[in-house]
Amino acid sequence: MKFTDIFIQRPVLATVVSLLIFIIGLKSVFNLDVRQYPKVENTVITITTTYPGANAQLMQGFITQPLQTSVASADGIDYLNSSSTQGVSTIQAHLKLNFDSSIAFTDILAKVNAVTGQLPRDANSPVITKTTGSSIALLYISYSSDKISGQQIYDVLTRIVQPKIQSVSGVASADILGGNPFAMRIWLQPDKMAALNITADDINKALTSNSYLSAAGQLKGQYTVTNIKAETDLHSEEEFNKLVVKEVNGKLIRMRDVAQVELGSENYSSSVTFNGKKGVFIGVNSVPTANPLTVVQEVRKVLPDILKSMPPSLAQVVVYDSTEFISSSIKDVIKTLAEATIIVVIVIFLFLGSIRSVIIPIVTIPLSLVGVCSIMLLLGYTINLLTLLSMVLAIGLVVDDAIVVVENIQRHIEEGKNSFQAALQGAKEIALPVITMTITLSAVYAPIGLMGGLTGALFKEFALTLAASVIVSGIIALTLSPMMCSKILRFEESNEGFAKWLDKKFNELQLFYEKRLIAVINYRPVVLIFGTLILFSVFFLFKLTPKELAPKEDQGFLLAIANAPQYANINYLEKYTEQIDGIFAKFPERAAHFIANGRNGENGAFAGFVLKPWGDRHRSAQALQPLIQKELSDISGINAFIFALPDLPTGASGFPVQMVLKSTDSYTNIYQVMEELKASAKKSGLFIVVDSDLNFETPQLNISIDKSKAADVNISMQQIGQQLATFLGGNYTNLFSMDGRSYKIIPQLSDTNRYNPSDLKKTYIKSNSGIFVPLSNFISFKMSSEPNSLNQFQQLNSATFSAVMMPGQTTSTGVDFLKKEADRIMPYGMTYDFSGDSRTEQKEGNALLLTFTFALIIIFLVLSAQFESFRDPLIIMISVPMAICGALIPLNLGLATINIYTEIGLITLIGLITKHGILMVEFANKLREENNYDIRTAIEKAASIRLRPILMTTAAMVLAVIPLIIASGAGASSRHDIGIVIASGLTIGTLFTLFIVPTMYTYLARSDEKVKHEKAKTE
Repeated sequence: MKFTDIFIQRPVLATVVSLLIFIIGLKSVFNLDVRQYPKVENTVITITTTYPGANAQLMQGFITQPLQTSVASADGIDYLNSSSTQGVSTIQAHLKLNFDSSIAFTDILAKVNAVTGQLPRDANSPVITKTTGSSIALLYISYSSDKISGQQIYDVLTRIVQPKIQSVSGVASADILGGNPFAMRIWLQPDKMAALNITADDINKALTSNSYLSAAGQLKGQYTVTNIKAETDLHSEEEFNKLVVKEVNGKLIRMRDVAQVELGSENYSSSVTFNGKKGVFIGVNSVPTANPLTVVQEVRKVLPDILKSMPPSLAQVVVYDSTEFISSSIKDVIKTLAEATIIVVIVIFLFLGSIRSVIIPIVTIPLSLVGVCSIMLLLGYTINLLTLLSMVLAIGLVVDDAIVVVENIQRHIEEGKNSFQAALQGAKEIALPVITMTITLSAVYAPIGLMGGLTGALFKEFALTLAASVIVSGIIALTLSPMMCSKILRFEESNEGFAKWLDKKFNELQLFYEKRLIAVINYRPVVLIFGTLILFSVFFLFKLTPKELAPKEDQGFLLAIANAPQYANINYLEKYTEQIDGIFAKFPERAAHFIANGRNGENGAFAGFVLKPWGDRHRSAQALQPLIQKELSDISGINAFIFALPDLPTGASGFPVQMVLKSTDSYTNIYQVMEELKASAKKSGLFIVVDSDLNFETPQLNISIDKSKAADVNISMQQIGQQLATFLGGNYTNLFSMDGRSYKIIPQLSDTNRYNPSDLKKTYIKSNSGIFVPLSNFISFKMSSEPNSLNQFQQLNSATFSAVMMPGQTTSTGVDFLKKEADRIMPYGMTYDFSGDSRTEQKEGNALLLTFTFALIIIFLVLSAQFESFRDPLIIMISVPMAICGALIPLNLGLATINIYTEIGLITLIGLITKHGILMVEFANKLREENNYDIRTAIEKAASIRLRPILMTTAAMVLAVIPLIIASGAGASSRHDIGIVIASGLTIGTLFTLFIVPTMYTYLARSDEKVKHEKAKTE
């Protein structure tokens, strides 16, 4: 082939080509962004509407239903779920992966505005927020003090800390947790109000009309302008206390006469603790396009300046930094990269036995890995865990082509040719196989590049980076490597010392292999039966292997959720979460922990258990999880569960397993089915935690009103409803300003006047005739238990089953069990769906299987085009099921599972194992064409001559992934899984290939007459 001759005859040209690849790549390295994963946008748009005092049924019927019906038609929505609870409606629109969230947000905003007029008049306007990525913040920062209150801390954060953090480039939001803004609380005393003839309506009118924000304007003289500030609003407790509510019988009734005024908190239903000490948190979230590593780095830079601006008594501590896992993972992968390079160098030396020979393929490693960075930059890729992982695998691949070239040229030198002639001849012979192997290995990743969904979004960069590395190495193998062989390799060196001893041993191995191969081919039918059995075994091994979306990673963080009974308030919750504090503190692996009480309802909490760095502890997060869960289960007053964060950027929140039962049926019937499903799940022994978001523990006081009696005393239903809303609802009636900011004014009965239903009977209401009548005259009470929340999924009534798998069990096993049980239990008209990670796993499950099949078809077609034959590719690809079988064996032994990483490893195996067949089949065909060998003689000789490069490339690849297999620390599980698949599959597949491919060649190769006929046509 003239192409390789050019570079051997023009060494400067070959050197310049390689230097250009290296220099452009090196420049690109410094321009590549660094992040954890490729850019993936999982966006949830949340519509929150509050209507203080309204029950769940009212919220669902009059707020949730019209809003979600309108929003459902917006573009880009994967699914909708909603929750209606006391006073709060929450609708979440989960967008399709990587759908433009700005377009969806604008569309949803328009849909919400279109129906806002249909909502109850007293309901607050819907608030629409957009969240992309993890439900857990990128960074949590704690602020605490022994000298100032939680409201004061909150005020400092809103005035000083929050603005500075949100001004950092890449920060989407800095959310305050555990604190509440100031509010002027008007604690009403109903007995005094009745005695002084003051109604709830009087209170509301006084607060509305006497705290008025006036825009008075200006005075304009002939030459001057004077601004006017009218003091028409109230600012302090003293001013509110003096506020005149009404004049009764010539006497001024002031607010202090009927209420206790306090500058308090907007609500008292949440709190946060850090290592057992109360404080207020800020959770920092980044925008989807930002690099989280850079965002956290920039936020940390402004923290010292923030600390200087705050009161001295306020302490600032970074509680949790998610980028520590990212940074540690990247460092570990880079370390693995270096270890793999060293191993490959040693392997090549042991096979070639010559320092000179080693230099040539080793040069390929930096040239290929650095050179591919220019392609990554061109494609808009980043340096992330997956592209770095592809580079680790590339180390074993990029030397393959160079090894094959060096070994073939070295063989010609040993046969007596000088270095220059050997390079010309050897490069010509090997050029076609090198091109074929390069195209084949690159083509195997084409289907991944075309995949949609999470797998495609994540592994497109992995696949194309690896394919690009192989292409660059192929170019170097055909340009630089032959030239270097012509200048460096010497016959004398290959015939002395270690090299001579190594050649002797390989000759002995070659002779041993030839004898065994001849014996195997003599029993061709047995080999055919054995190969068929292997083919069928792959199907059964695949079915029996445990499956999950991704391997469980030790991210250095565990998340806990605690739920108190529905009747419990924040005081109850705090009492029991104190026990969680004590449990977390017991474990020596704990670096810090925090608890946020009052999240997702006054009876709910979430907690974070931050572990020490990976090198400072012996137990992993996975090992600690069941131990902590056992302790949490002993807390009798609450249900507390601990689990790991999602291992992939799915944007999911909550437990790893989530199945949704949905129906047009009543919540009572859904609840019965859910309870039966939970009972079956608990009996199965597959789950360590089982929970549901539907129960009937919420106490509801149903007030029955005798409308006839109310009418007799001239009291309307509107009057009763408005008074109850003021007394109990906690809604604000107006705003007041303090130090340049506005805060809410909230009238409400004091705690001592709303402990139990009997307190309501002590309140009075004014009739239209001016008489104060006790409410007890025409109301009665009845207690009932209602659902804690009215949830819907895709606009159908729903309940979500949530679970954490037992150690050693996979989510796939759990989901399969739940599907069978749901099919058995569910009545007609009820269906199930999935949310969270389970939904992603269900969507991605068949995608990779189809991609695997597509990869096989692509490789077959590429090889057919290269060999101008449909038979030769079939022979070559017989090695694929052998390798897959070898890869599935350790997975069945429990060393890994079938997951997103191992499936990518299996696809990689297709390209790796077919290289062996290409080397043998291509050389056998050449021997038949040039030397007129018969089929058997040609394949026996080709297999014998190609034994050394096959073993060399296999050893280089297998040993290069050993650092992946023995990896520890952050992100080790994914590296281990892909490493074990490639090492076992390639090792076992190569052993089978060395015997089965030659045997099948004798069955399927083109006949001698056809080869002679084709040769005559070309001549």
